[in-house]
Amino acid sequence: MYADVILPLPLSGLFTYSVSAEMQDKIRRGMRVTVPFGRRKYYTAVVAKVHRQPPGNFTIKEIHSLIDPAPVVTERQLELWEWISFYYLSSQGDVCKAALPSPMMPADMERGYIQKSEEQFRLNPALDDADISATIQRAPKQQILLDEIMWFLTEHEKDSLSRKEVKELNGYSPVALNGLIKKGILFPFTVEKSRLHRETTSNRTPYPLSEEQQKALDAIQHSFSDKQTVLLHGATSSGKTEIYIHLIDQLLKEGKQVLYLLPEIALTTQLTLRLQSVFGDKIGIYHSGIDDQERTEIWQKMLSETPYEIILGVRSSLFLPFRRLGLVIVDEEHETSYKQQDPSPRYHARDTAIMLAHISGAKTLLGSATPSIESYYNAQTGKYGLVTLDERFGKIEAPLIRLQNTKDLRRRKKMKSLLAPVLMEEINTALENGEQAILFRNRRGFAPMVECTACAWTPKCNHCDVTLTYHKKIHSLVCHYCNATYPLPAECPSCHEGELKTLGTGTERLEEEVSQLFPGAIVGRMDSDTTRAKDSFERIIHDFQENRIQVLVGTQMISKGLDFENVRVVGIIAADSMLNYPDFRSHERGFQLMLQAAGRAGRRDKQGMVIIQTADPEQPIYRFITRNDYVGFYQSQIAERKLFKYPPFTRLISIVLKHKDEHKVEYGATSFARLLKKSLGNKVLGPNKPVVSRIQQLHIREILLKIDHATSPTQVRELIKSTESRLRKNNDFKQILLYYNVDSI
Repeated sequence: MYADVILPLPLSGLFTYSVSAEMQDKIRRGMRVTVPFGRRKYYTAVVAKVHRQPPGNFTIKEIHSLIDPAPVVTERQLELWEWISFYYLSSQGDVCKAALPSPMMPADMERGYIQKSEEQFRLNPALDDADISATIQRAPKQQILLDEIMWFLTEHEKDSLSRKEVKELNGYSPVALNGLIKKGILFPFTVEKSRLHRETTSNRTPYPLSEEQQKALDAIQHSFSDKQTVLLHGATSSGKTEIYIHLIDQLLKEGKQVLYLLPEIALTTQLTLRLQSVFGDKIGIYHSGIDDQERTEIWQKMLSETPYEIILGVRSSLFLPFRRLGLVIVDEEHETSYKQQDPSPRYHARDTAIMLAHISGAKTLLGSATPSIESYYNAQTGKYGLVTLDERFGKIEAPLIRLQNTKDLRRRKKMKSLLAPVLMEEINTALENGEQAILFRNRRGFAPMVECTACAWTPKCNHCDVTLTYHKKIHSLVCHYCNATYPLPAECPSCHEGELKTLGTGTERLEEEVSQLFPGAIVGRMDSDTTRAKDSFERIIHDFQENRIQVLVGTQMISKGLDFENVRVVGIIAADSMLNYPDFRSHERGFQLMLQAAGRAGRRDKQGMVIIQTADPEQPIYRFITRNDYVGFYQSQIAERKLFKYPPFTRLISIVLKHKDEHKVEYGATSFARLLKKSLGNKVLGPNKPVVSRIQQLHIREILLKIDHATSPTQVRELIKSTESRLRKNNDFKQILLYYNVDSI
């Protein structure tokens, strides 16, 4: 008997091992095994296939040991792994490594999952009060501690207590405790302890829906009768989450499980409390913010007879072993955070969620106020169902969106700070009324560039072809691609004459200026610099909710689905910078970011004000934004996409090549593209030198494939892989780092 296994390594294909006689009646697909690999290493692998087909003419090693008594990876999971590997041109080993928590796949002698334990103490039942009194009559400190222990056990109706609980009692000392143990009055013992969240109790049923929400819910359920996937296009503050809650409640009553996907950990903060108030401890939270040991414990619970009924998490939660999955909710489905960029597999969680639901016989609900062009196109063409919810909950008015022409204001010398006069007035009014403001600038740091006044020298990263950003708090220059840090020179190192001045505005500079403009206000900042510490994001959100921060400055973090009831004004600074990327999606992203940020204003019972600062207010996109006209924007974009053959009319595959030697990577990319063009012709674009063409000392070239939907994915995959294999035979090509990014964004 033989077993084909998946090793958690970036190697293509499966690896075959022989199965010993004593293991043959036990081994099954989805179990973990320990196998020798290479000269001295042992790896944990997952069994993908058990068979009796002898391999080719080469020596077969034997499986060293079987780890599990039952499969820890289900059939549906393995099917999903195979699809991800095929569609995203990655190895199953990469998928396996991404899917399983690292303690479940230890390599060689690494430590795997460690059960958490806790020391507890109980009274010796064989001793009565007289025996105890006689034993400790000359030890008053032990008597005091024992009295406290007995009181604690009676008060809490328990028969044991932990060492931590003992330490908190009056009269505790290590000597007194050890004395009680040595005299046999207390018995220590060890219990296994779960790392999972403490039990939470639900305290409400789902709120009654408004008439419009109920219509949307009915329409979703009707669409599910003949569509696997439905898109809910709901305006910000329209109450999409409460519709989700009603759907979840219904699925749970049917005995099904629900996966609720969010694009980032940040969004779980508010939503967790909201869902727990209805569903209590039926919810499991799964994301990279929890440690690997806890992730392993959640995996094991999902395999148990009492799994979580709801999983709330980010893209990695797609890989959990669901047994009764009935619904997948992909909230904020347009978010680019759903696309895994590095490392492989570079999958898109939204599209993978749809495949997971298909494999599981479940439904998928996509939700967004600003859907992706691809999802809305699929809904318009009938591939997905479409439900629209235009009305804000409680008939709240949409925020008033106004443009401020910063170019004209500067020309007329009315722009005396980073904020337009109208925006300053609105913030001041909000503060006087005890309300709050949000300022959105999608660039962190103090200044994006430093320049010499004499020779125009600008500092660049030694490892990447990018200018450095000045961070005032640490008085250093930082590369936002590799995070390298450099000291700010005292003088220009090029001409030694001019002064170094900062150019542009980041969130750090904006925070400083707002603090000076409104000295009585407490200003906070939320970006990747201020949210690195554990729980820092939650702390900032909580302080803002409690009005301990009056003005919050931030990057796109603040635009993503957060609910603040006291925000009256939102200012979007340097809006044009979001639209000027050399990318066919730049206007789509800018539109989404600005409308999502605008949606933070005027929630609850007040109309909000949104001020967009732009140097080019005549751009057509601003007309769609000020009117909150998603459909008009979509129609303009879809016409361009069709004309230039971009998604959803084609499928993009980016082939990225990297090497320290620029000549080698140029030669390799040119050779690769030339061979592909023989079969795909003008569907192959490049190789191109990207805008940032060197990162971490590696020179980069990119080949872009525009594949029409009539072309077989299997044929394209085989062509790409065979071309790579052919080029790998060349010694100059062997050292080139190469990867594929399917449906690149």
